[in-house]
Amino acid sequence: MPDMLVKLYELPEVAPLVKGLAEHNIVIRRAMPYEKHIVVDWVRESFNDVWASECDVSFANHPVSCFIATEMGDIIGFACYESTCRNFFGPTGVVEEKRGSGIGKALLLSCLHALAALGYAYAIIGGVGPAQFYTDAAGAQIIEGSTPGIYRDRLRKMDANKPAGGDA
Repeated sequence: MPDMLVKLYELPEVAPLVKGLAEHNIVIRRAMPYEKHIVVDWVRESFNDVWASECDVSFANHPVSCFIATEMGDIIGFACYESTCRNFFGPTGVVEEKRGSGIGKALLLSCLHALAALGYAYAIIGGVGPAQFYTDAAGAQIIEGSTPGIYRDRLRKMDANKPAGGDA
């Protein structure tokens, strides 16, 4: 799976997406430090241990570099940045029954706008699954020759039996 590059200075606005989702009782917000155990456990149960490890790292950043989507107090999606590498977006996932509703795009853009606020002009989306989603949502372009990228020397016992799944 290749990496993608996205221009942070040409991002679509995220506020209208967040507002539209709020009208359907879906809240997009930054996770709070005291929610770490809940969020990381949810990522592990909903997706896999690898993503839970990366999500865990996002809680060490100040501010926390993880956004979540909630509906009536339940987590239905998450997205992290600067958890695997500096200036990297990911991992991210939305529960299957909510995919296609704009939640993934709102989480993505929330993270990318946060990276822009840190002063970056570009960001890397690491090891993408649905490349077309990232192109459509944020204008991301595939970085040629980026497979396997930073994921090249993985330990053998890393969730080989569990699908990653869940990219928005």
